[in-house]
Amino acid sequence: MDSAGQDINLNSPNKGLLSDSLTDVPVDTALVEEEIVTLRQVLAAKERHCAELKRKLGLSALEGLKQNLSKSWHDVQVSNTYMKTSEKLGEWNEKVTQSDLYKKTQETLSQAGQKTSAALSTMGSAISRKLGDMRNSATFKSFEDRVGTIKSKVVGGRENGSENLPSPTGSGAKPLPDHTPF
Repeated sequence: MDSAGQDINLNSPNKGLLSDSLTDVPVDTALVEEEIVTLRQVLAAKERHCAELKRKLGLSALEGLKQNLSKSWHDVQVSNTYMKTSEKLGEWNEKVTQSDLYKKTQETLSQAGQKTSAALSTMGSAISRKLGDMRNSATFKSFEDRVGTIKSKVVGGRENGSENLPSPTGSGAKPLPDHTPF
């Protein structure tokens, strides 16, 4: 084919073809099919080579996605819409934080937090003091002594090497009464 007569506009529907005067030239479909297969094989080989080069350079699909997202985010940040919106939000923030209502609300919430903290601290101290008072009471001491006595009887019997625990009735010789209802 003569390259001087070819249409080189890639968007043209006649790209690569000669003018209309050559449309009557017979085309060998087998040859066209063979060229299509060859071009597909060449394209596949070039794609494999490209993938191998990317792998050797340490580029992956994830890395490409990361770069695309990073570039897209940068493009958003430098866009006029983003800049105007950011500026407007800054103005609104300034107006809100400088308003009397915002300042009063902030002060009220701060005071409520301080009072709540003080109340919880006082309540914790009171509970701690009451538990201490209860632990020092005669009733608790008596209960504590009884638990200690029972513990020493149970653990003490085992520590002495005796597997025979003291009888709950107090006498080791008497068997427990049978309390069967029938």
